[in-house]
Parts: sequence; C-alpha cells; structure tokens
Amino acid sequence: MNGVIETEELEKSIGYEFSDKDLLLQALTHSSFRNEAGQGRDYERLEFLGDAVLELVSSDFIYHENPGMREGDMTKLRASVVCEMSLANCAGEIGLSDYIRLGRGEDQQDSRHKPSIVSDVFEALIGAIYLEAGIEEAGKFIRTFVLNDIEHKALFHDSKTQLQNIAQARNWKLEYVLAEESGPQHDRRFVMACVINGKEVSRAQASSKKSAAQLAAYDALQKLETKDVS
Repeated sequence: MNGVIETEELEKSIGYEFSDKDLLLQALTHSSFRNEAGQGRDYERLEFLGDAVLELVSSDFIYHENPGMREGDMTKLRASVVCEMSLANCAGEIGLSDYIRLGRGEDQQDSRHKPSIVSDVFEALIGAIYLEAGIEEAGKFIRTFVLNDIEHKALFHDSKTQLQNIAQARNWKLEYVLAEESGPQHDRRFVMACVINGKEVSRAQASSKKSAAQLAAYDALQKLETKDVS
C-alpha cells in the first residue's frame, strides 16, 4: 500500500478523526517511502514525540492506579507495557500495519509486519494525535489501546524469566526449540516452540529466535492461567 491510502477505516478504529490528514500520513510514512518519493516527511520526529507522551501518560496511570507500588516496580511495569512487542500487539488491534507507507524494497521484505517498525509507527500516531489535539486526546487513545488489560500486557516484557521462575518452582524441564525457519536471508522467519517436560505447549513466529521464544513463553503463561498446561 505505497500510494495514496484511504485512512477513514483507521480513524474509525482509533476513534479519532484527523483534521490535518497530512499529519496522519506523516505518522504512517517510513523513511524508505519518503526517499523513493523524494518529498514529504517520515514518522521519525513524530515517533520521538509520541514516545515521550506515551511514557508520561503511562507513568501517570500506573502511579495513580497503584498507590502502594514501589518506584522500582512501577518502572518495571511501565517498561513491560510500552515495550516493542507490547506496542506491536496494540497496533495489531487497530490493523495499523495495513496503513504503513513503505518503499518497494521494504514492502517486499514484509517490513510492515516487523514489530520494530509497527511499534515505531504506533508511537508516531500517538505523537500526531498529541500535536493536533493535545494531551487529553492522546491520553484517551493510550488508555484505550495501551493501558487496557494492563496485567496481561505486563507479561510481554520478560515472559521467559517469569516462565523460568515458575518452571524452577515446580521442577519442570523448560526449553525452547527451533521448530521452523523460512524466508530469504535478509528476512528470515523463525518459529520457536516452548517445551515443558518434553511436551510442546506453545509456539510463535518472529523475525528473530529471541522474539519468537519470548512470544512462545507469553502464550505458555496465558495457558498456565487457564490451567491448560499439565
């Protein structure tokens, strides 16, 4: 989707309609698209701003919602909620990747689904909302799409460590196994399986083994909550 894009559905999804459509398009524009077009602006400056707004709003939310939480624990919780994988997941809820404007080379590498790029665009979108409508509207967006279901999103930050602690406490043998590997050298995709006591309990795919294992651990933790792991 590299040319003119229709953003009405995206605006409906996020519950905010931009008056300045060019600002929204900037938030969706990767540097590769700007370089090929030879004009316009990319999302990098908006990402910088959105990152700061996200940190402020999430810090305020965590502070007021957890009056007894210590500073170190608040820092950890904030880091887990705004980490790359968590934000990429939030972006998935609004179908953001479909609207990213990429250069042909990046698009051919399926970069619109890379968590690093999707999370950056998500932060740029926050920055764009803040520039046009201020902290109240940006905060509304963040509370709706980032700070909702915060307990589960907190697991994204270090799912492997949390699962390892559970496994040690229960004397489980925990390991991560490469189940599949595909794609060209410049865009490898890895599927990692989370195996407990010789039984595969979850698997996930990502652009690195580390990210795939983290996602597999997260899925395993979800199953533990529903008692779907023996």
